[in-house]
Amino acid sequence: MANLKTIRERIKSVRNTRKITEAMRLVAAAKVRKAQDRVMATRPFADCLAQILHGLQARLQFTEATLPLLRRREVKTVALVVVSGDRGLCGAYNTNVIRRAEARVRELEAEGINCKFILIGRKAVQYFQRRQQPIIGTYTNLDQIPSAKQSGEIADLLLATFLGETVDRVELVYTRFVSLISSQPVIQTVLPLDPQGLADPEDEIFRITTRAAHLTVEREKTTPADQEFPQDMLFEQDPVEILDAILPLYLDKQLLRSLQEASASELAARMTAMSNASENAIELIGSLTLAYNKARQAAITQEILEVVAGAEALV
Repeated sequence: MANLKTIRERIKSVRNTRKITEAMRLVAAAKVRKAQDRVMATRPFADCLAQILHGLQARLQFTEATLPLLRRREVKTVALVVVSGDRGLCGAYNTNVIRRAEARVRELEAEGINCKFILIGRKAVQYFQRRQQPIIGTYTNLDQIPSAKQSGEIADLLLATFLGETVDRVELVYTRFVSLISSQPVIQTVLPLDPQGLADPEDEIFRITTRAAHLTVEREKTTPADQEFPQDMLFEQDPVEILDAILPLYLDKQLLRSLQEASASELAARMTAMSNASENAIELIGSLTLAYNKARQAAITQEILEVVAGAEALV
């Protein structure tokens, strides 16, 4: 009987755990949709900014503009901006991005380049602080879906670090959203800006849709901004000054998009992890129920044998 009671309590505990994991899966799915809405809301500004940059590029040779954000210098120190999550229960999301950052550090050190860190997310902060790595700044407890204000604060630190020549290049290590069950840690150079790569031909946006009662992702290529300014358009300011004012906005937009994509990747990873946990709980409940039934049948059989044996003894 004691064994039966233990199995019953275990089944009850697993069922309660499954309720929690299922609730967390639904919450993560809802937040992934909200992340998509935030990405789509920022697209009009990003598209307009890209059109202005393309128009200026047609009027001005970027390579001839000696702007601080475009100036390349000998690389002696690189700042790695590592984007992780504040919480766990999201599979290997945090582990993968940290491993990618460590691999990049080894590559740079092999070239004789020093590394400093700007850490976003509690998991990355805890990991690199324990290893006493040189850290320029840390950011934790960001909104689940990062806002423009938060990305602006981080962009200001990147600009100050780069323009102050504390570092010679800034690289972003984040997780690119591929699908609801897949994400990929990538490295992107954000400073100095590449004037020839302002419009990425592989740039995509994702849409979360529902098919057959299941969430799915649709991706579409963004159309590059190829609208040029009219030839008779006059600028009140020098195009170089306009470009100098717009490039920080472009950096901010790129950083915001990367943070939002990393957030979507984390939420999708958590949704997948909780879905797998719920499925494992169902399988475990089935196994425990089978074990409970076998134990109960064995107990009943043992009681019948004891009754029969007692009756035979009386005869």
